[in-house]
Amino acid sequence: MNFSLARTSLIADADMIGIAGERAVCDPRGVLYFPELKLLAVSDLHLEKGSSFARRGALIPPYDTGATLLRLQAVISDYQPSIVISLGDSFHDGGGAERMHASFRERLEALMAGRQWFWVAGNHDPEAPADLPGETVRELAIGSLLFRHEPSKVRVEGEIAGHLHPCARIVQRGRSVRRRCFAGDGGRMIMPAFGAYTGSLNVLDRAYAGLFRLETLMAYMLGSDRIFAISRPMLRPG
Repeated sequence: MNFSLARTSLIADADMIGIAGERAVCDPRGVLYFPELKLLAVSDLHLEKGSSFARRGALIPPYDTGATLLRLQAVISDYQPSIVISLGDSFHDGGGAERMHASFRERLEALMAGRQWFWVAGNHDPEAPADLPGETVRELAIGSLLFRHEPSKVRVEGEIAGHLHPCARIVQRGRSVRRRCFAGDGGRMIMPAFGAYTGSLNVLDRAYAGLFRLETLMAYMLGSDRIFAISRPMLRPG
């Protein structure tokens, strides 16, 4: 069932947001674009998750890599970034890049051509992806921003991370709406998972404890064609 998000004083359309003084486009497809830096950030692609599960005997449809790359191709085509940062867990395991079908590898390399590409090391893929261009880093500082996979336990202004796969849940007119989201408080941001087969974790879960200033916490919920900025009082667990 599809639910629409009715706008109230606590729910607003949002696309351009501020993170530690940098302007970013919060795209409903789950990426951040920084126009002054010509930088696109995406998180938790989890490419080759299907083949990883298949190796362990759990058969799921093997379409995740193709679907994820098609979506990534669309956002790169729209923004034409000079820099792309993939915020870790780009592959579901360390052998994912080697298992990737040649046609997918060619598509990915075409997306990387002519731009700086950074692979941030994740917990699923701590090493550089095999035989792919781009630079693998533990974290990356650009301007006032710090890009890393797992959010720091201590507060770091300007930090942009992934790993937790945030989602938000609200209740309107007795109906529950739960969707992936960006989670931020103006000083740091945790990005939603971009991969086709990735799950999500509610921003009110204890895993997020201490990461945000609660008085300014916002969940930027992904709609079908827009972002909805949800203030902390509207958020529900579950």
